[in-house]
Amino acid sequence: MTERPSVVILGAGFGGLTAARSLAKSANVTLIDRHNYQTFLPLLYQVSTAGLAADHIAHPIRASLRGTPAQFRMGSPIAINHAQKSVMLDSGEEFSFDHLIIAMGSATADFGIDGVKEHALGMKSIQEALLIRGEIMRRFEDLCRFNDQTRLGISVVGGGPTGVEMAGAIAELIRGPLKGDQPTASAQMDIRIIEAGPRLLPSFSQSLSNRTARDLERLGVDVILNKAVQSVAPRKITFTNGEVIGSEITIWAAGVQGEPAIERLNLPISRKRIDCLDTLQVKGHPHIWAIGDNAGAVDAKGNLYPMVAPVAMQQARHVAKQIQALSAGKALTPFKYRDKGSMATIGRHKAVVEVGPFKMAGIPAWYAWLWLHLIYLLGGRNKIGTMADWTWNYLTYDRGNRHIMDGN
Repeated sequence: MTERPSVVILGAGFGGLTAARSLAKSANVTLIDRHNYQTFLPLLYQVSTAGLAADHIAHPIRASLRGTPAQFRMGSPIAINHAQKSVMLDSGEEFSFDHLIIAMGSATADFGIDGVKEHALGMKSIQEALLIRGEIMRRFEDLCRFNDQTRLGISVVGGGPTGVEMAGAIAELIRGPLKGDQPTASAQMDIRIIEAGPRLLPSFSQSLSNRTARDLERLGVDVILNKAVQSVAPRKITFTNGEVIGSEITIWAAGVQGEPAIERLNLPISRKRIDCLDTLQVKGHPHIWAIGDNAGAVDAKGNLYPMVAPVAMQQARHVAKQIQALSAGKALTPFKYRDKGSMATIGRHKAVVEVGPFKMAGIPAWYAWLWLHLIYLLGGRNKIGTMADWTWNYLTYDRGNRHIMDGN
């Protein structure tokens, strides 16, 4: 009988957790993450805009592994000993491996633009989501206090799905619950979305991009296209054409890059991701694999794969099969991504779905978005809590999570 290989997985996001489950029966798996929970990133913006409670999109990693022989350790990798095939954690622990899977995800990309790190709010963690919610609600309370007709500008930079969903949710928060709380204050709040390119949702068809822009404008969002941000400062944004606009709150949804922590692992880096072969093996390191947002694998056209959950999960299953094939003495195969389509929600009864030539918008797309996200959400308690919040929001036009809980 072939001895079970030892597999260490760094990162417990969509990719890492899928890999751990896929390998649990055929390998000795240790899953490592700096948190003891997985964050359901697609719904992070709903925490930011008071639609969901933060604990509804976080699920304990140990609960996800329950019933499997896979082990979990909380910690962050600080180095890989390539000669000894081991990884060292900040906790002082060291884990030997036959195979190492790096699935550490991504971080906000500022593209070197001045002031983004200091003055814009990112969208990659529950802590950042609570900070955005706290900032919106704190500024709203200021408007209620002073009542001096000051305008509060909220800017979402980036016209991809994350930016579109965030802008739409903020607009609904302003038009619904905040208007009900204090109409004069909510009327002083302006929401805009800024995209450097010629249209929103550039990965979607032109017709759905146009539909999205119209839906956002109907919600009161000012859609600004063909304007690139040059710098972000307190209370203002400067464009590359020299134009300056006021922005009390700037939310950065313009892009992501591989998690910077990968740079200390002494691995080849290309385009801020780990350079790897089409088998997902890291170049020069046949027993180290990269999956998900931190993986630099490219498609047949030489393009990096999109940083979305389906890519990470498909790559995780592929690597699991590759490790099992190696254990059985079989040949490796290249990774091929099966694109199952894209979707984005703009607001109540407003969403767009595109799967190949098939396009859908409006109420059917909105229901499809709701149910798909509910299916992929981990944990029965989270599913029930999310359904309860969504049902309450839908029936009452209210959002009960308008608490300032960011620690400030």
